[in-house]
Amino acid sequence: MNASSARSHDRVSAALAAVALLVLTAALLPRSVRAADAPQRARDATATVLEINGPIGPATSRYVTKALDAARVNGSRIVVLQIDTPGGLDTSMRDIIRAILASPIPVVSYVSPPGARAASAGTYILYASHIAAMAPATNLGAATPVAIGGGDSQPAPSPSPISPAPRPTSDKHGDGDESRDAAPADRSGDHKTPPADWPKDTAPSGSAMERKVVNDAVAYIRGLAELRGRNADWAEQAVRGAASLSANAALKEHVIDVVARDVPDLLNQIDGREVRIGNNAVKLVTRDLAVENVKPDWRVELLSVITNPTVAYGLLLIGIYGLLFEGYNPGAVFPGVVGAVSLLVALFAFQILSVNYAGLALVALGVGMIVAEFFFPTFGSLGLGGLVAFVVGSLILFDSDIPGMNIGLPVIGAIATVGGLVIVAMGWLAGRSLRRPVVTGVQAMIGDRAEVVEAFGGKGRIRYGGELWNARGPADLQAGQIVRITQVDGLTLWVEPV
Repeated sequence: MNASSARSHDRVSAALAAVALLVLTAALLPRSVRAADAPQRARDATATVLEINGPIGPATSRYVTKALDAARVNGSRIVVLQIDTPGGLDTSMRDIIRAILASPIPVVSYVSPPGARAASAGTYILYASHIAAMAPATNLGAATPVAIGGGDSQPAPSPSPISPAPRPTSDKHGDGDESRDAAPADRSGDHKTPPADWPKDTAPSGSAMERKVVNDAVAYIRGLAELRGRNADWAEQAVRGAASLSANAALKEHVIDVVARDVPDLLNQIDGREVRIGNNAVKLVTRDLAVENVKPDWRVELLSVITNPTVAYGLLLIGIYGLLFEGYNPGAVFPGVVGAVSLLVALFAFQILSVNYAGLALVALGVGMIVAEFFFPTFGSLGLGGLVAFVVGSLILFDSDIPGMNIGLPVIGAIATVGGLVIVAMGWLAGRSLRRPVVTGVQAMIGDRAEVVEAFGGKGRIRYGGELWNARGPADLQAGQIVRITQVDGLTLWVEPV
């Protein structure tokens, strides 16, 4: 091979090597970019988990609404509400549902852990969520509303049996939004005929107010069921007849979409499903998402403690008795400060809680009568009457069948026992004081002893209590003699020898 041929061969080899290098770089560059970008996407792709434990109240609604806003700002892909609740206040429940319906992020309600329940208000929240899920050995239902403050007491004739309205099938939804939002299992067929074991006549036969509340709740939950493409007939029975279902039965009746063991299993099962966010269909991408648990902050925890009915009741007692002690001992300061702060916090809690104001008035009347017992000699009648009014008012102060929204009877019993013992002790002390000799005033001087300053016959001076007094007595009293006071006449003491 000559020199020119060798140089030509080298140029061809160099060109081929350059082309191969370019091809290899082009093939590896996307992989390196994806590898570098993967940790960032892994950090951004999260599922926010919120916990709803115990009765649903103002603190719970604040926690959920704030957490949903934070999840939107942080770019979370999905929010999971882990529910275990016996129910709660209607206003707080509706605040949570409004936040779920307005959320730009899909919300999954998940009844967990095993043994948990989504009763009453929890059932409504489950129906409002984009995806409804339950863990094994959980239940939902019993969504009949219970009035706290009482309603119309006039009886009304019972209405005729109400047949559940037929549940619309997927192809009959107006624009198809609900059918696309439902899980694939929801499209398996029409469920117009309720099972045979459902209550046949569960229409409320109480007052007009009770019927209004129940009918409003039925319309509300049916609207949520139709929005999400779930079984609206069973939802109505849960309200009218307090029906309940286990996890597997709820899945079979198309009340929920998924039965999952835990949160990772739930995220894997709902991966690829479509839900409706506003007017848009969104496909869920939830497999292997990082789970971020968001706990309530200290403000929510504090509000939860304050709005506990037993705590609010205790703060009311501390406030009343703190101010009472300050009134009996002006200048003590500490009881007045503690009482004022406790009373203001209690009044704040009562504005949040649904209380029976007749009970609150009876409590105030009872405290007033007990206080009046200190100032008027009624021989315990005011005190006993005040104690009775206080106990009766305490019993109806939080007159509610909603779990967690009433005061424990042992607490009221303990307060009544202590109050009764205090009144008995006051009566005993008052009786004992009546039997004691008088220790002040003119009457206390009679019978006391004094010393004769100088001898006198009939009229002279004596020393009593470190003071010199004019005295009258027998004619043979000597200086330094001890005498007894028998009578007080103005500034003159009548005495006799001891």
